[in-house]
Amino acid sequence: MHSLKPRDRAAPLLALDAIADGGFTEVEALVDGDAESLMLFRQGQQVRAWLNICPHAGRRLDWAPGQFLRSKSGDVICAAHGASFSVDDGLCVAGPCKGASLRGVAVAVVDGQVVLA
Repeated sequence: MHSLKPRDRAAPLLALDAIADGGFTEVEALVDGDAESLMLFRQGQQVRAWLNICPHAGRRLDWAPGQFLRSKSGDVICAAHGASFSVDDGLCVAGPCKGASLRGVAVAVVDGQVVLA
């Protein structure tokens, strides 16, 4: 997980309802002082977030901004090289970077808004 500076804490990213349950979206946020693309995954009232960067080649995971490929088992698939990542923990379960992980970013849902935690 990335450490957040005090001014970054609780920065609203988007409304929880803007993400379909079981779906993904992409947002931009300041993480460690740098503007980063984040991939958000919603499961009920919880949201998980990772940097939108494949550990294999450093490319974005989405095939178009905010559009992510999913396997039949629900894993997210890197559009560039086909690596599959578990939505439970970001672990690469298949492909060229098997065993590596996406870099998680702590988020929370506060008053219906997804915020950096």
